[in-house]
Amino acid sequence: MEEYQDLSLRGKVFQSIRDDILKGKYEENEELRESTLGKELGVSRTPVREALRQLELEGLVKIIPNKGAYVTGITGKDVSDIYVIRSLLEGLCARWATEHITEEQIDKLEEIILLSEYHVNKKKELASQVTKLDGEFHEVLYEASNSRILEHVLSDFHNYVQSARKMSVTKQDRAEKSIAEHKEILQAIKEKDADRAEKLANEHVMNVMKNLKIDV
Repeated sequence: MEEYQDLSLRGKVFQSIRDDILKGKYEENEELRESTLGKELGVSRTPVREALRQLELEGLVKIIPNKGAYVTGITGKDVSDIYVIRSLLEGLCARWATEHITEEQIDKLEEIILLSEYHVNKKKELASQVTKLDGEFHEVLYEASNSRILEHVLSDFHNYVQSARKMSVTKQDRAEKSIAEHKEILQAIKEKDADRAEKLANEHVMNVMKNLKIDV
């Protein structure tokens, strides 16, 4: 039991630091001090040190011997690469969703679209609400693919570019187009048109990337 709790603690510390890096809490090349992070998270330096090593394997942190750990972050090319790969996987996800989606999941997606339209028209709290709903739409689709592996990979990609996503959907015109694209994807899925669903989902992600104007 003690070993399990230790593993759980390490996982929580890793996830917390990882989320802060992806959210842009730390600047690129900023040093991550074990003692400071330990105090912030209420843990000893050991799980922090292990989390930083794991983050180095993911390419988010660089550890320099006898100096410390520094934030590498996500480059423009990283974001661009993720969107291109994600566009192909989102297409596959939509294709599989046409085969496995449930009525309950369809209802969820329709509700998300209605709420998205409400907040876009209201034009208040656009950043937080529309970004949140955009993420929820894709999460339901991932679940509807009926593939744990695909769901995990796409969720991970989604987290990696969350700052860029937020910047995109908070623009009024892009938010409106994104909702319209969601509607088309859902309609194709409801009609069991796998080819069209895949094509639309692929194009949707690429449209988001084009809107970001990423420097690579």
